[in-house]
Amino acid sequence: MPDPRFFKAQGPFSLAELAARTDARLHEGADPTRMLHDVAPLESAGPRDVSFLDNKLYVDAFRESGAGACVVHQSRVAIAPAGMALLISDQPYRAYALIAQMFYPRTPPSGGIAAGAHVHPTAKIGAETSVGPGAMVGAGAEIGARCAIGANAVIGEGVVVGDDTDIGVCASVRYAMIGRRCIIFAGARIGEDGFGFAPDQAGHVKVPQLGRVIVEDDVEIGANTTIDRGAGPDTIIGAGTRIDNLVQIGHNVRIGRGCIIIAQAGISGSTRLEDYVVVAAQGGLIGHLTIGKGARIGAQSGIMRDVPAGVSVFGSPALPVKQYFRQLVTLARLAKKERE
Repeated sequence: MPDPRFFKAQGPFSLAELAARTDARLHEGADPTRMLHDVAPLESAGPRDVSFLDNKLYVDAFRESGAGACVVHQSRVAIAPAGMALLISDQPYRAYALIAQMFYPRTPPSGGIAAGAHVHPTAKIGAETSVGPGAMVGAGAEIGARCAIGANAVIGEGVVVGDDTDIGVCASVRYAMIGRRCIIFAGARIGEDGFGFAPDQAGHVKVPQLGRVIVEDDVEIGANTTIDRGAGPDTIIGAGTRIDNLVQIGHNVRIGRGCIIIAQAGISGSTRLEDYVVVAAQGGLIGHLTIGKGARIGAQSGIMRDVPAGVSVFGSPALPVKQYFRQLVTLARLAKKERE
């Protein structure tokens, strides 16, 4: 179970409440009034805990689990241990996420400005918003209601932050408009200068970066990720996008709704990602590209040209996945033939 020094469980909740929250169906014989007190992994769950099975790699752990209840797909019901209550869902992982949110909801801000915080007299702080020690809120900034500004975070002059948004410790947000219900994790840098200059042997000439960063609603931005402000047009992060730790997003980039960008990926300036694109870890994209809706970029892939909608690519330079692996097999056969 989660360490109570760091995580405070709510509840308990009945099976009926869990099913209602997740649109799951209780398997026959499950008592809807049975109370569950926490979430736990299959391997360590006990009779008061609820767990889930989504990945086939954990089928053996499911068979041997002591969990009181488990969220599973209908196809796994027959192998469930005796006495385990089952919540049947077509999307077990999603259902588990909703259950975990019930037990461990977002901690509401304590409200108030801590001693040692620096809030400019012209800044506006919404109701029930907390500003941590050492944090700075610049002139004309507007922070919405129920926000949490972490210790030593910096909210620059004129920045707007929407309601229910959390900004982590030591993060900085400048030249930016942040939406509602966003999470910006510790150490992120939002709105710093884009990497813009005119090359010249006599000395590179800096191009002023005059755009902003626009972060729409329900976006998460991981620890130590950097998002540069635009050079003229804005850098835009679409609603519902998830950005992992240590990601670099250059100036003028436009990211659509619901995209997923994983650790150490880099997206060069003026590239556009349409909705629901996935960029896996260490993917690298040169500038001025268009990545079509629903495209998937494999880990460590180098993207040097546009990727059509719905296409999965891999390798450096990246190729459609099937083509990449056909070439890999062909090279292996040629190498084997040469050895023989």
